Amino acid sequence: MIKIDNITLQDNVILAPMSGVTDLPFRRLVKGFGASLVVSEMIASRAMIIQTRDSLKKCQKDDSHYPMSVQLAGCDPEVMAEAAKLNVDLGADIIDINFGCPVKKVVNGFAGSALMKDEELATRIMAAVVKAVKIPVTMKMRLGWNYENLNSPSLAKKAEDVGIKMLTVHGRTRCQMYNGSANWELIAKVKEQVGIPVIANGDIRSADDAKKAMELSKADGVMIGRACYGKPWLINQINSELNGKEAAKIP
Repeated sequence: MIKIDNITLQDNVILAPMSGVTDLPFRRLVKGFGASLVVSEMIASRAMIIQTRDSLKKCQKDDSHYPMSVQLAGCDPEVMAEAAKLNVDLGADIIDINFGCPVKKVVNGFAGSALMKDEELATRIMAAVVKAVKIPVTMKMRLGWNYENLNSPSLAKKAEDVGIKMLTVHGRTRCQMYNGSANWELIAKVKEQVGIPVIANGDIRSADDAKKAMELSKADGVMIGRACYGKPWLINQINSELNGKEAAKIP
């Protein structure tokens, strides 16, 4: 069980936001198999403000989607705050801030994991979004820009101080992209700094992986992304195994 401010998740395995993957039909499938929380595809905050067709499509929800978490990316505190307010009007229950995306076109726009290089700006963005909405705000990041700058514990403390209610940490640096292995042990340094829930992410493909990741990271739960490609039932399978419940049958 994970508490995100006033929202309680009954399970501790979450579907990661994935561009081009976690659209409404896929999220609906994952929720249908029994997942407590799924997250939208990453939405650029400027696109959200001008309400492009693509951005509106990405934040769609239906009745099965409570709680609905919408992930936003951007580098301007005012624009991020305005985009968050728009998503609340459209039915979001949680706003997630992206400080973790390593993709070049996002980083070159000084969004995603690039913001881990500027903790002052990152903190202003988080504070602006928290102030703009009355729903819980969460944040997803990496260990740092590279292994010489593992500043996730420092940024985590700043996040908690401005009112962020949950943190997800991908156990790689931005420079690793998706290469090598996720370092779950380093996520424990984030957990040591904060009292809010911390979620471990990266290379979790099974219940055994989830157990090991939580053991090494001391995290409250795990977030699974690429392992769910073509397997919308995987979140339920892992949640069930972790909690001693009978899992839904694989179709």
